[in-house]
Amino acid sequence: MQDKRLWRRCRELADSVPVPAPFRTDTFVAAVAAHRGRPIELMPAPATSGAPCGLLMTTDRADYILYPVDTTELHQQHILLHEVAHLLCGHTGSTEIDAAATKALMPNLSPELVRRVLGRTVYSEAEEQEAELLASLIAQRVARLPRPPSAEAPDEVVRLERVFGPRRRHDD
Repeated sequence: MQDKRLWRRCRELADSVPVPAPFRTDTFVAAVAAHRGRPIELMPAPATSGAPCGLLMTTDRADYILYPVDTTELHQQHILLHEVAHLLCGHTGSTEIDAAATKALMPNLSPELVRRVLGRTVYSEAEEQEAELLASLIAQRVARLPRPPSAEAPDEVVRLERVFGPRRRHDD
């Protein structure tokens, strides 16, 4: 029964959030910020061994999402969707952060100070599952969006896509 409630809640959240077409992660995050009435700032950072892939920090002024720049675009997108999902779910996490993450994010500050600054970093297993499910459902919506014709497609394909719409993938 708990699983059904989780799926229903995540589907409702996924359907309630605006998904721009064509999809770009930065415009999606801006749309979610406008939807929530609270700024979200994206902070690219190099990935560090032992640190989390993505990190959500909350302050009185805004929410900040750190994400790795040295990974694929698809992986970055999923990390950002996952962190945004924590916001959409209203997860508050705890105020604890491990030493590796602290050193990676703010190497010039003491871990104790960083723990006080970062308000939302460690989530329960249930919150992680909910955020992952919501991120995946949003990603499914994104995958179903029509894609603009590829610049590398032959002119004939571009013209056909303008008339008939984009080619459907086999998994549609």
